[in-house]
Amino acid sequence: MSATSSKRRPGVRPAIAVTVGEPAGIGPEISLRAAWARRHEVNCVLLGDAAFLAMTANDIDPEIKVSALSLMAVRNGGLPHFGPDRISVIDVPLDAHVVPGKLDKENGRAVLATLDAAIEGVRAGWFEAVVTAPLQKSTINDAGVKFSGHTEYFAEKTNTPQVVMMLAGPQSLSGQLLGEQLRVALATTHLPLQEVSAAITPDGLARTLDIIHADLRDKFGIAAPRILVCGLNPHAGENGYLGREEIDTISPAIAAAQARGIDARGPYPADTLFQPKYLQAADCVLAMYHDQGLPVLKYATFGNGVNITLGLPLIRTSVDHGTALDLAAQGLGKADCGSMEQAIGAALAMANHSLDNKK
Repeated sequence: MSATSSKRRPGVRPAIAVTVGEPAGIGPEISLRAAWARRHEVNCVLLGDAAFLAMTANDIDPEIKVSALSLMAVRNGGLPHFGPDRISVIDVPLDAHVVPGKLDKENGRAVLATLDAAIEGVRAGWFEAVVTAPLQKSTINDAGVKFSGHTEYFAEKTNTPQVVMMLAGPQSLSGQLLGEQLRVALATTHLPLQEVSAAITPDGLARTLDIIHADLRDKFGIAAPRILVCGLNPHAGENGYLGREEIDTISPAIAAAQARGIDARGPYPADTLFQPKYLQAADCVLAMYHDQGLPVLKYATFGNGVNITLGLPLIRTSVDHGTALDLAAQGLGKADCGSMEQAIGAALAMANHSLDNKK
């Protein structure tokens, strides 16, 4: 599977799959709003229940037109390319009526089916990338399917042995967006804190640094990526007095990466690394666990962050927030689609870089 289709017809907007996520959350609304806002530059094809999305689109803005496509018709005839006056939806029907803000396990398998259709579409060349709206893990598990998250699911379905979660976004100062991108990748993802230390190994860190280096180069167009690596312990272990993971695991992995030609440096104390004098010399920060790096990223990017899965044989981005069931229960117009617009833009930029690398 390639990250993008090898050819793009002149004058045809690139096609990106957008899975609309948990139907009772804000995913359908922000997917429609963001796809409509960026319709002149990218053909966002939504994957979800076509009737439900058409009704939601009309309630948001009667100007938003939705055209339903059957998955079988696309399989047999390919993806039609409409103009920017409408949004295409590949129909993946729900199994139960949607009540905004109220989860229903009966719709769990339909949500997963949208992910499967998106992966199929990249393999078939319909799409150049996938953007995912937030889903509710508990609903899928309650439907009888073991599920730990988008990242792990995409890795399993594409037979990818290791992937890396990275969040990125424009840094902010006093509410004003700055031009510089802050990127934070994770050595471990959704683990209890007590399991993190054992999960950090020299081989695992080596693969993580290789993946970050390769994708920053190939999908982001950064010729010589610079990666700063956090320590695990306070003060990066204080020379072994506050833990030996930095000495025994993290430093050797960094040294080995440097020997392979990767510009990785550290380990640095996480409490002092996230400041301009260090970040201006970095293209990515590698944090050791979820809540070491992501609170800083999410604070700095003010809801304009993008979740990116590195290491996959396809491009996948997502929003930096959850399903916001409480907002969905209040009705349309409460949710901010900024992160979804950023996710679509990031997917498009990555697809363009990947296409350029093939020329």
